[in-house]
Amino acid sequence: MRSKYLRRHIRLLAAVAIAGALAVTLGADGDARSSRRDANLMKQKVATINRLGERPLKERRRTTVTESEVNAYLTLEAIGDLPKGVINPSITILAGGRLSGRAVVDLDAVRRESPPKGLLDPKNLLIGRLPITATGVLTTKNGVGRFALESANVGGLPLPKLLLQEILSYYSRTPEKPDGINLDDPFTLPVRIREIQVSRGQAIVVQ
Repeated sequence: MRSKYLRRHIRLLAAVAIAGALAVTLGADGDARSSRRDANLMKQKVATINRLGERPLKERRRTTVTESEVNAYLTLEAIGDLPKGVINPSITILAGGRLSGRAVVDLDAVRRESPPKGLLDPKNLLIGRLPITATGVLTTKNGVGRFALESANVGGLPLPKLLLQEILSYYSRTPEKPDGINLDDPFTLPVRIREIQVSRGQAIVVQ
């Protein structure tokens, strides 16, 4: 159960950024072998983070995960956790807590749920399967995280925050959270994670 919560949390971080999850598209065989190694490393780290979260710790424990490990893990190990209609997502971990992500998303489903109200309605952008990208800042403290969106675009065009919110809400719904994730809402970090320190190319999970 805790593993499910952790996977959901990792998906949450990416969903907040790009209405999806984390992954990387594999290229040549050499890249595939490297990605499998990264995925195996991340799988071990996920198990460690889950185990450490089973009970209070006497002192802080830190687990470092790299961008390539997280992407490979969610491509090869957690692909089944991706929402239907979200494919080929990827994430870049930038400096200063910033995350940048990209995913191809089925926007027709979102459009059917909430059709445009006129020719000038920006929802007219939501047609077919298009790449969505977004960048923002993740801050975490005392077991609570927040994400501040900086920018987003769809198919290379600016994507208003309101539309990104609709896409995110649609693809992050669960029985426990039928309205999905709200971009501006703080969220509780799972498995006794106190904070996530983000620097270029990696993140440190502190429990």
